[in-house]
Amino acid sequence: MNGSYGLTRRSFLKRSAVVAAAPLILPCRAGARRSQVEANDLINIGCIGNGPQGTGLMRGVLGHAQARVVAVCDVNRLRRDAAKQTVDQQYGNTDCATYNDFRELLARDDIDGVVIATPDHWHVPVGVYAAKAGKDMYIEKPLMLSLSQGQVLRDTIQRCGRVYQYGTQQRSSREFRFACELVRNGRIGELKRIKVGSPASIVSETIAPGPVPDWLDYDLWLGPAPWAPFSEKRIVNAYWWHKSDYALGFVAGWGIHHVDIAQWGEGADLTGPVEVEGTGVFPAEGFCDCATKWNVIMRYADGVILDYTDEGQNRHGITFEGTEGWVYVARGVIDAKPKKLLESVFGPGDLRLYESKDHIGNYLDCIRSRARTVCPIEVAIRSDMICHLSDIAMRLERKLRWDPDNERFVDDDAANRMLTRAMRSPWQI
Repeated sequence: MNGSYGLTRRSFLKRSAVVAAAPLILPCRAGARRSQVEANDLINIGCIGNGPQGTGLMRGVLGHAQARVVAVCDVNRLRRDAAKQTVDQQYGNTDCATYNDFRELLARDDIDGVVIATPDHWHVPVGVYAAKAGKDMYIEKPLMLSLSQGQVLRDTIQRCGRVYQYGTQQRSSREFRFACELVRNGRIGELKRIKVGSPASIVSETIAPGPVPDWLDYDLWLGPAPWAPFSEKRIVNAYWWHKSDYALGFVAGWGIHHVDIAQWGEGADLTGPVEVEGTGVFPAEGFCDCATKWNVIMRYADGVILDYTDEGQNRHGITFEGTEGWVYVARGVIDAKPKKLLESVFGPGDLRLYESKDHIGNYLDCIRSRARTVCPIEVAIRSDMICHLSDIAMRLERKLRWDPDNERFVDDDAANRMLTRAMRSPWQI
């Protein structure tokens, strides 16, 4: 390992082994080499998870002169070696360090922030370790496998005073911000209904087990997920995205982008609906087991309805319907009725939403300034919660009442048990 550390690799891993076997109750560590990055200093970033998503985010960091990628980490040696090659080519040297175990990367005192783009079931555990190691973090979406996990991460980030950016990059796109400003300023009249359509999960064949390749630390890939025999397809995005051991499927993996904007437009960033009911179709056989179709209806306290379906029912994207018109938005597309809404100009008395033009850039700027990002942890967990409420409602197939203040179902023990998920020993948070 490169650099000088206040905590040695051996002592950190020894402590981490204890932490992995017990709840993470140790005090926050002032782990970064500085409490605030000075104006002319480079921001040192470590990238944890070097698959397609992680590589894209890493390239985003490489495109910023104010930051430097100093380390990459993946349990897949082929991916981390490829990531190192990309970084080294960018900087014209061989300085980028590689790690198999994320805890080794987090033990470095010279790293200011991390970009976490692991499989979904690792997002929260790695995030909790990162916060305790004194690192700011960007976490790819979706956030959590259960609400209880997300609550632990939120509490840890708040207690440790870390900067957090959620990977819902649509908040950094003008068309989404403009659509939400139209809604929040009453330009479509009183908001009545929000329609969201998302790609759905897939049906797949049963996958056959095989030998673990020498380039993969498969036990660490599984981590807190249930043990299962290795198959090369199991670790491919197109498969694990749709397996409930590792993800919620596209009700969260894709849908989080659009329900996050629905929350923004509704003005519900720090709250949520009060009722939810829904139905879904789940594969009866094969490896993938997440919803391939769904129809979920939620109601907010102000009476606004969130109508969330797969894109075979609602149009892909977000449609805000009001008493005097509507606005539809998706990536690169915005439409409205009446059309003149698209020519709206906001004045001094109008509500203006947080403006971020570059999601990675916003994260890096906030590492330096210690300001809140466009999608901090308190907002991220509320948006992600929409996906979890949808999944639970589909599986129980009955109307549920939700208390957004206490983040619990009302008088429903069976539903509340689904807010927690067990983790494979010795992993706990």
